[in-house]
Amino acid sequence: MLWPMFFLSLAFAGIAVLGVLAVRVGLEVRRFSRAVGDSSERIARAAENLERAAAPLAGRAGRTAGGPREDGENPG
Repeated sequence: MLWPMFFLSLAFAGIAVLGVLAVRVGLEVRRFSRAVGDSSERIARAAENLERAAAPLAGRAGRTAGGPREDGENPG
């Protein structure tokens, strides 16, 4: 009767350890998903800032690429 009790206790301890590890994994997944969400928002803000900063440059590049040159000749 001693051995079945020992193995039953060992099985219960193993299941308890697995439960604790599952809770820890769940908490880490929640923390990781929050970090990914924050990073996604930061990337979106940086992309918007880049678009705002690039808009005047793109407009200037479009004017100079298609407009007449200083020597009076048309490009093309």
